[in-house]
Amino acid sequence: MREIIEDIQKWKAQNKAVAIATIVKADGSPMRPIGSKMAVTPDQQISGSVTGGCIEGAVYEEAQEVLRSGKPKMLHYGVANDQTPWEVGLSCGSSLDVFVESLQTPAWQTAYAPILSGLTEKRLMACVTLLNGEQAGAKLLVHQDGSVESSLGSPQLDQAALEAAQRQMQTRDPKTIKLAEGLEAFVDVFQPPFRLMIVGAGHIGIPLVELAKVLGFHTIVIDPRKAFATRERFPDADELILEWPSDAIERLAPDQGTYIAVVSHDDKLDNPALAVALKSNAAYVGVLGTKRNVPKRMDIMREMGVNEEQLKKMHAPIGLDIGAVPPEEIALSVLAEMVAIHHGRENNGKTQQKSAI
Repeated sequence: MREIIEDIQKWKAQNKAVAIATIVKADGSPMRPIGSKMAVTPDQQISGSVTGGCIEGAVYEEAQEVLRSGKPKMLHYGVANDQTPWEVGLSCGSSLDVFVESLQTPAWQTAYAPILSGLTEKRLMACVTLLNGEQAGAKLLVHQDGSVESSLGSPQLDQAALEAAQRQMQTRDPKTIKLAEGLEAFVDVFQPPFRLMIVGAGHIGIPLVELAKVLGFHTIVIDPRKAFATRERFPDADELILEWPSDAIERLAPDQGTYIAVVSHDDKLDNPALAVALKSNAAYVGVLGTKRNVPKRMDIMREMGVNEEQLKKMHAPIGLDIGAVPPEEIALSVLAEMVAIHHGRENNGKTQQKSAI
């Protein structure tokens, strides 16, 4: 939603009707993840994408019908038949369901302002939308503190939707769920940008910030050394914190949207920071070092109160094994590992060999 909201605001200011198409289910490996959106107007303006191109034209045409009728519509696309080249389908071998809605419906009229506010203020929230039944398109907004807005039509449905939304906000993944007998709903999660905390304003931190910004991370560089943590060295960092790293990390309270790279290569900075990070709810914690030093590092962490379950979160040496040597390549390997962790790929052999950097 974040990638299309500016265009939607512009179109609404011009009094244009807007439809939104959202991927709510996918089998195989679609070009775009579940929750991806495309917004369209009646005058051929398009923002966002649901596949990268292969069905956008068909979705646009279906969206025009939704704008005319005001009724939401579920679309299904699978592999195109080679014998009928005019058939609309996916060449990637996947199948997906796309839910198309008009922003002019009462449900969206009520939900739009709170969603816009949440996106602007970078707050975590979820929107549960009924996909079928008489109330298809009805929405319940769920905030991080458990408060709700709007309704799906009954207290029972609202309670089930609240519980589902809270589960998905924990994982930060959108998902289609069975809400009740014969009723499906899509839990859309609107999340703030992931935070990347970088302990150490050294030579690796500089390209790490630059590449992380491209991926949409909110970047935080933590280092008490004033000569290193400067705006001249880190012009693109969102935050520069001149504090002892362990204190700063504890104050910033890492959550499931936080990734931590401990890369100062100075044990008196790294080890206390690493211990605090491993005890937190951070999604990822990696530390610079060599493979031969990992057992020693683990013993130090145990002495600092890190338990065995928490130790499993430590990625050491940090980064995927891509043969990285210069800082730019090391930064790439670190971010690649973070992306793999985010998509649940750490146990399929993709991240088993780590770079000895």
